[in-house]
Amino acid sequence: MRAGTALRRFLVPRAWITLRAYLRFHCRVSPRAEVELTAHLRIGAGSSIGSFTKIKSADGPLTIGRNVDIATGCFLSSHTAGVSIGDDCLIGPNVSIVGNNYRYDDLETPIRLQEKVSEKGIRIGDNVWIGAGCVILEGADIGRGAILTPNTVVAAPIPENSIVQGNPGKVIFTRR
Repeated sequence: MRAGTALRRFLVPRAWITLRAYLRFHCRVSPRAEVELTAHLRIGAGSSIGSFTKIKSADGPLTIGRNVDIATGCFLSSHTAGVSIGDDCLIGPNVSIVGNNYRYDDLETPIRLQEKVSEKGIRIGDNVWIGAGCVILEGADIGRGAILTPNTVVAAPIPENSIVQGNPGKVIFTRR
């Protein structure tokens, strides 16, 4: 871990981060959330980040649109290809959005020691509702107006206005 990242994560008071996020982005961040305010992070006005949510943006762009509600206990992490969340999204409690993966092709080297990769990133369209406990992995492209039922796992494209369920996530209905 780089020295600047360590200082940001461990020495900056959370109340300072809450105030700075409000002044910089015009959004609400709980003092109990862990948000890395880096040059890679963009949060739209009117957005809200709940308690015990962790947002890690040191390794790549992470963009959160306007009026996005992120509930408690969520984890958002970006990498080189980035994570983009559209406007007016609802993200339920304990959702994980992970914008990277590990290489695992070298059998002699432990997976944790192989490099992180991020080829496609994650894109979440406008007006998406992500239910509690969902996992969104690198390569996900969730179309506008989609709904993910609780505990759904997504790592592939999802069409607009779809209701998705399961592991892996499959379209069970299309909103009309």
